[in-house]
Amino acid sequence: MDYKNKLVRFTPNRVWRTYTGGKILDELEQKAEPKDSHFPEDWIGSTTQAVNPDREDIVEGLSHAVVGAESIRFDTLLALDPSYFLGAQHTKAFDLNPMLLVKFLDSSVRLHFQAHPTAEFAREHLNSHHGKAEGYYILEVREDITEPYVYVGFQHPPSRRAFKDMIERQDISAMEACFEKIPVKPGDCLYIPGGSPHAIGEGILMVEIMEPSDWAVRFEFSKAGYTMPEEARFMKRDLEFCMDVFDFTQLSVQDAINTFYQQPKITRQYSDQSYQESLIDDAVTDKFRVKKSTITGSINKAEQDFYIGIVVRGECRIQVADEVTQLKQFDRFFCPAGIDSVTIESASGVEILECYPPAIT
Repeated sequence: MDYKNKLVRFTPNRVWRTYTGGKILDELEQKAEPKDSHFPEDWIGSTTQAVNPDREDIVEGLSHAVVGAESIRFDTLLALDPSYFLGAQHTKAFDLNPMLLVKFLDSSVRLHFQAHPTAEFAREHLNSHHGKAEGYYILEVREDITEPYVYVGFQHPPSRRAFKDMIERQDISAMEACFEKIPVKPGDCLYIPGGSPHAIGEGILMVEIMEPSDWAVRFEFSKAGYTMPEEARFMKRDLEFCMDVFDFTQLSVQDAINTFYQQPKITRQYSDQSYQESLIDDAVTDKFRVKKSTITGSINKAEQDFYIGIVVRGECRIQVADEVTQLKQFDRFFCPAGIDSVTIESASGVEILECYPPAIT
């Protein structure tokens, strides 16, 4: 396979989830009858297998890559030349693990109330190197949603005993009363550390960036006509075990905004009209990094690390050596670490979200 000096593209990689959505993703795939279903996510550049109740015999979540005219499973592609695709330092530190998972998430309903373990909890109790810290980049909000929101952190924290009782009785109203809506809009970026109770509101299309795991404590069991089996609720443990996952710190709405919202910082000026911003950096987390390049005209762009790129606004052409790739809004790609530089051109302007692995220190 001739893979050198080529951008890697991805075929659609829809993944079954316990909630519903995905109509916008259907539209992007130009399906004849777009509709919401239990396939509300598209996993991008994924080497992580999804964990779904009653679907253990189905392999899903692993991306397929397109290089030139050839298609190959993404983890198989990386194994062909790890140093070229991921970088020598990265592979020395992490082997073939890209150390991040990137998704499109398109919700038609509020997601389950849930929390994810920290990496420290996962190492100590789950025999795993990864928790599930998450980053959100809000792309669009459905037209019928007038007040888009997320729930994150307890604004009215219950006692541990009262919270356990709410979960056992599935008192959704009582759970919801522990939160207040945190407003979001297109262009917002949030970082949600492990342990933070949360739920994404209905009608939101976002890019989700996270540690490469599917760990989740879902303390709301039923959604969109589906009730999770017991083993899918508490990471195949029990509720008492999972109570230690939750952060019961009280956070007002303003505290939550100050804690979870990320303010962009310009870190590179490509030209007078083109620049790169850091959205989630080493000061926020050591799990992954998120940047955004805003480009008008033509620039040469060089990076030391690989990254997963998503066109979040506009369109562009990217040239690597003699290969030219045309990209439009919501197209995604993988730029290997072994590519020295790319030329990006956009007459009308383009914004590219860039998802990077942890920095090697």
